Amino acid sequence: MQVVQPIREQEKIEELQAVLKEQSIRDWLLFTIGINSGLHLSDLLSLKVKDVRDRTTVSVREEKTGKLKTFQLSAQLKDFIEDYIKYMDEGNYLFPSQRTGNPIKRIRVYRILSEAAKQVGLSDIGTHTLRKTYGYHYYLKTKNVSVLRDLFNQSAPSVTLRYIGVTL
Repeated sequence: MQVVQPIREQEKIEELQAVLKEQSIRDWLLFTIGINSGLHLSDLLSLKVKDVRDRTTVSVREEKTGKLKTFQLSAQLKDFIEDYIKYMDEGNYLFPSQRTGNPIKRIRVYRILSEAAKQVGLSDIGTHTLRKTYGYHYYLKTKNVSVLRDLFNQSAPSVTLRYIGVTL
């Protein structure tokens, strides 16, 4: 089984964002919110327009734990979201399938990320890459593994560090 890694280099994150943005604002936004929130993919995909419209903080009840997870939106990301959703209804999913209007499927997200990653020379990318990238960069900035462990609801700091690909 392939072990999915975080994207460690800021330059690669930006390259990947550029590729995604060129193909679809939806895909770019999914990636960007994912690496800035630390949400599980299932929680990200369940977001609706009403959850993000006119907000600087977004709260989501995690499917896996039932806990309320809250994250900040930067002013720039908030502006992008507002622009993206301006013609969408409150009840619409934020990341809809063009065919069904329901959230895109996990396998579709995997294919989108995998394809874009290949274009920028990255491998070991999967749906957990978003969450791991968030965790990795959070840890680099703060060195606070305890907060991250709680955020990710993991049993021990060592589990969290292994998850985000940090070896001490």
